[in-house]
Amino acid sequence: MKVGVVVFPGSNCDHDLIDTLETIGQLKVEKLWHLDTDLKGCTHVFLPGGFSYGDYLRSGAIAHLSPIMKSVGLHASQGGFVMGICNGFQILCESGLLPGALARNTDLKFTCKNVHLVVVNTDTQLTHKIAPKSVLTIPIAHGEGRFVCDDKTLYDIESNGQVMFRYSDSLGNVDADSNPNGSINNIAGICNASKNVFGMMPHPERCALPHLFNEDGKQLFESILYSLSAKMLV
Repeated sequence: MKVGVVVFPGSNCDHDLIDTLETIGQLKVEKLWHLDTDLKGCTHVFLPGGFSYGDYLRSGAIAHLSPIMKSVGLHASQGGFVMGICNGFQILCESGLLPGALARNTDLKFTCKNVHLVVVNTDTQLTHKIAPKSVLTIPIAHGEGRFVCDDKTLYDIESNGQVMFRYSDSLGNVDADSNPNGSINNIAGICNASKNVFGMMPHPERCALPHLFNEDGKQLFESILYSLSAKMLV
């Protein structure tokens, strides 16, 4: 068992993510520089939020060409765990490791606030320790967080249970008023068909520790770490 966080030029949530993983999991996290190709034996790879390469062209469009992403792609193809948060989600979509894309928010503004997410699939490594239909309060901070895809892709991800979270109100109701960026079907987080690659726009690492005055995000990391422990016992 080994956990790594990929660091790109412009990553600014890597230390938050590392601190969360090390605090909750009581483990040492490996920093993986984007120009390297060696995952250093990491079984679980995370892509943090931030503004890789200054978000030039499109968010994640340059970062997905970094040498380490070939290794991340190979790791994912072999069933390895990969998770991208915010900019990390954008990079995974640009890399083709997750379907769809992240476009400009419908109001064309950068949005930073707490939002509510209803958990719609608890059959994943990221959510299986969370009660079905739970509503989490998680912060967002993005200007290009609107999830978009074509009709065929939307049908596939909905049918395959790849949608993990939807933007909702505090009671779990999913409607246009609770959608902060215009994402299709209020989608806030998805996984791939094999359910080993995960992406979400909200930042669970920003609400996982006591000093942040909100620990809703802790449940996601506890699910991941529980999966790690279970695999070690097999």
